[in-house]
Amino acid sequence: MLSGWFNIMSLFGSSGIRGVIGQEFTVDLAVSIGEAVGSVHESIVLGRDTRTSGPMVAQALTAGATSMGAEVHDAGMISTPTLARAVSEHDCGLMVTASHNPPPYNGVKMWNPDGSAFDTVQMNDVENRIANRPIEPRGWRHVGASKRFEGAVDRHVEAIVKALGSASSRVVLDCGCGATFEVSPRTLRTLGCGITTLNCQADGFFPGRTSEPTEEQLTDLRELVLKKDADAGIAHDGDGDRMVAYDDRGRFIDGDRLIALFATSLKVGGVVAPMDASMVLDDLVGKVVRCRVGDVYVAEALKASGLEFGGEPSGTYIFPKQSYCPDGVYAGALLAQMAAEQRLSELIDSLPSYPVRRSSFKFEARRRPEIEARLAEAAQGLDCDRLLTLDGLRAEFSDGWFLVRLSGTEPKLRITAEARDMEELDRLANTAADMVGRCLR
Repeated sequence: MLSGWFNIMSLFGSSGIRGVIGQEFTVDLAVSIGEAVGSVHESIVLGRDTRTSGPMVAQALTAGATSMGAEVHDAGMISTPTLARAVSEHDCGLMVTASHNPPPYNGVKMWNPDGSAFDTVQMNDVENRIANRPIEPRGWRHVGASKRFEGAVDRHVEAIVKALGSASSRVVLDCGCGATFEVSPRTLRTLGCGITTLNCQADGFFPGRTSEPTEEQLTDLRELVLKKDADAGIAHDGDGDRMVAYDDRGRFIDGDRLIALFATSLKVGGVVAPMDASMVLDDLVGKVVRCRVGDVYVAEALKASGLEFGGEPSGTYIFPKQSYCPDGVYAGALLAQMAAEQRLSELIDSLPSYPVRRSSFKFEARRRPEIEARLAEAAQGLDCDRLLTLDGLRAEFSDGWFLVRLSGTEPKLRITAEARDMEELDRLANTAADMVGRCLR
């Protein structure tokens, strides 16, 4: 019997399937995912982050996939972008991770040979196969095998070094006890950086800080950047698809500003960004293709538009010439190279800056359909210049905007507001909060 979460909402959120172990995400669900994927794909690369439930979920996925006759190549404990790159000569990849979520969570992300996450059609196919269980297993003569996949980290490091060449900056690196504990330090050292490491041991309890690299959680990183007189501080989330940073003056650089920094430094002709990304991109880059929140949708839009770069304010960045997987390790290495050539503080100060406010409100998962309906009704009463409903409700005004959307990974309503001055930001944030409050009553 699948969990209640499956009955309430789509299995796939904005980034794979995930939930609390033993509640929304069960061993039975993991087996069924393995069966669904293994019934279509013959050769699967499997990886996992540092979470304590990782081996259990990986074994359940393997059991399901091999029962369908698939061959599973286990790459062990690696980062998500490392796994995505390793899939190139296989049919697909399964990454056991809950990314930035707390330790009780786990889940699965699914990858194609080009490094892109399963698209909408593929996600729907997996969900349909799970919903129509049981899938007829193979006979005993045709059960698949599980093999060890060697060298995934080596390949990832070599690819980044080949692309970037070298870097001589001084970097403080905080891996958060997550899956980048090996690949990110090796990459930076191989490039020629001098690094000081923090939380670079594998530990699924995430004792040093939370697996989500927020400014509030990275005070130790900031202090070390200043103490070591470093050129940059780099932090990853639990599985390594995200990267956020500090400049040489100890100032936090959030995902929005890093998207703008990468876009301008790479001199791209346009950028793909989700509905919650800053209007700074419109001012700096000009061509901004908006998409739903989630790296799978950024990748889909990059493929459709042919643009060279896309990113999310959460700290994920996709460089299609490298991979369609968001690669926090590559992004960190690229930032380290930029920091070796010019002070990050100077680069950041050259960018326009608008005040932003983010907040979130929890709700009971069973109320999701009700809250969605209430939001749609509330939107009809908004007096704004333009209302976008591609993903949530983005209300745009002459001097700012706000977005209200349901999280794709947990039962939360998220609000993002941005304006050209604080007075307008207060007005927009309060308008959004009032609307959310009414919807949650």
